Amino acid sequence: MSETVITAEPGSPYVEITRDFDAPAALVFRAYTEPDLVAQWLGPRRLTMKVDHWDLRHGGGYRYTHLDPEGGEYHFRGTFHGTPSVEDGFVQTFEFEGAPGQVALERVTFTEVDGKTTVHSISVGFSVESRDEFLASGMEHGVRDSYDRLGELLATLG
Repeated sequence: MSETVITAEPGSPYVEITRDFDAPAALVFRAYTEPDLVAQWLGPRRLTMKVDHWDLRHGGGYRYTHLDPEGGEYHFRGTFHGTPSVEDGFVQTFEFEGAPGQVALERVTFTEVDGKTTVHSISVGFSVESRDEFLASGMEHGVRDSYDRLGELLATLG
């Protein structure tokens, strides 16, 4: 299985994430954009996900909730910008409702070569300090767990 690479240079507010998947770009895009599929892979394994709202179009928004086994809830929301497509990827804002006002702008692209797809995500918008707090709070673990789960899901869809 491919390794998830997370880059967060000291002193920079950017977070860059790259991962290769053994699946065509159209399938990976579906897994990223269809709410019933997103709910199966996004987030750490110990959490379940409920999609509250999903409107994948320019100006459309999303909101989802992660639930932990102890009954804790973690809410996330954002807005889609532009016209999401396999060729162009998508742009969205991302906000954890537990940290209001800490909004990131994210761009996700899908590059296919020989039936394998590289997902590249870049996020910016947090201060360096806020970004570092998110990383320290378990974001890296959540991203790695999510991408492992995405790889497993893609294997069942292909």
